[in-house]
Amino acid sequence: MNGTMGGVAAEPWTLREVEAAARARLDPVHYDYFAGGAGDEVTVRANEAAFARLGLLPRVLRGAGPADPAITLLGRPAALPVVIAPTAFHRLADPEGERATARAAAAAGTVMIVSMASTVAVEDVAAAAPGARLWFQLYLQPDADFTVRLARRAARAGCEALVVTADSPVFGRRERDLRNGFHDLPGHLRCENLRDDPGEGPGEGTGGERDDDRGGPVRPIVMDPRLSWADLDRLRAATGLPIVLKGVTHPADARLALEHGVAAIMVSNHGGRQLDTVPAAIDLLPDVAAATGGAVPVLLDGGVRRGTDVLKALALGATAVAVGRPVLWGLAAGGEAGVARVLALLRAEVEQALTLCGCASPAGLTPDLVRRTC
Repeated sequence: MNGTMGGVAAEPWTLREVEAAARARLDPVHYDYFAGGAGDEVTVRANEAAFARLGLLPRVLRGAGPADPAITLLGRPAALPVVIAPTAFHRLADPEGERATARAAAAAGTVMIVSMASTVAVEDVAAAAPGARLWFQLYLQPDADFTVRLARRAARAGCEALVVTADSPVFGRRERDLRNGFHDLPGHLRCENLRDDPGEGPGEGTGGERDDDRGGPVRPIVMDPRLSWADLDRLRAATGLPIVLKGVTHPADARLALEHGVAAIMVSNHGGRQLDTVPAAIDLLPDVAAATGGAVPVLLDGGVRRGTDVLKALALGATAVAVGRPVLWGLAAGGEAGVARVLALLRAEVEQALTLCGCASPAGLTPDLVRRTC
């Protein structure tokens, strides 16, 4: 990146520096929306702190040669074991929003998970980054027909998989947002995926709709505690897309997910934004990974801030990790170049850590390379 980012040198050397630059640029209310979590934010802090309690035990003189961080994910190659987690409202961070994020992801050769609450329509995200690997995140909606229409729309846009967030029967209590009175997007922004798809025909309106000069109603995202595994089955049958189940924290749910035909599992506590005091994602990973028996890829989402964090997760059973807030910090600090910098920093750190651990690739990482230090 050229120039400066919020008073910080244009080439930040850590994700912490990227976050500092982002905080200097963002509206404080919007920074709190991105950074905050539920309740006392115990889980938000735990996600990062738990990595510091794990050490890496490197092997020596293994003749591994230069490290290659590439992996295979859902049958296709990815240049590094880091994907972009689904996060809402990217245009709060940069006018290009999700378009800029997708271009950076494509250049880095990794997957971007487009949020249901994207401020750029999934079709426009795909058009902005030809060749990008896109997955699409959604919440199962009580209007099952709308859920299917949205999933099919994402498939037509080129999304390879659906990432179904399962940990949100209700919205978490995010007290920073309550104090700030942040309840909705500014008037010039919309969640563009929540318009009824004109390619499928308009759906019935629901409460909370809004219209703007682009036309078409915007639905609210509806959380419903009555939704169940049967709803997931109906979505899978109706679309045929691979389903990544996000928000799994209990090994019993991992086993149920296999019974219901998911293609991958994402261990996630929603970045601490739903139920506070859920343990750190990295602490939950080994039991969930063991419950799958290697039948499907397991991803980890939550607290990754260093390449060494990536290695710890992979050694403990993850195929890849997802990063959310660091991508938003990069976007706010420097747009597309800021996101590219975040991914480049993580790639460089992963390559160096792999080499120092005596591994030629992520496949060489094993649980014996991780030791709890406290």
